[in-house]
Amino acid sequence: MSWTLLLIAGLMEIGWAVGLKYTEGFTKLWPSVGTLVSMVLSVVLLGIAMKTLPAGTSYAVWTGIGTVGTAVLGMVLLGESVSVPRIACVLLILCGVAGLKYFD
Repeated sequence: MSWTLLLIAGLMEIGWAVGLKYTEGFTKLWPSVGTLVSMVLSVVLLGIAMKTLPAGTSYAVWTGIGTVGTAVLGMVLLGESVSVPRIACVLLILCGVAGLKYFD
C-alpha cells in the first residue's frame, strides 16, 4: 500500500510541476487552485508512505517520478525540445527509480 501511495504522490508532483506553468505566476485562479491542491496531496501522501518506507528511498522515488513525468509532459504538452540525449537521461532516471524499488 505504501508504494501505491508513493506512486500517487509522485503523480501529484507531476501535476503541480506542470500546473505551475499554467498558473502564470499564480495569476490564474483555477490553475493555481489545482496546483496548490496537487502540492498538498503530494506532500501528504509522501509523508504517509514514509511511515513504512525508508526516507531516502521514498524521497528519491517521489522526485524521480516527478522529474520523469514532468520532463515527458514538458516535451509532449509544452513543446520542450526532444532529443536522444534528453530521452536517454530520462531513461537513466527511470532506471534509478526502478532500481530503488527493486532493491528495497
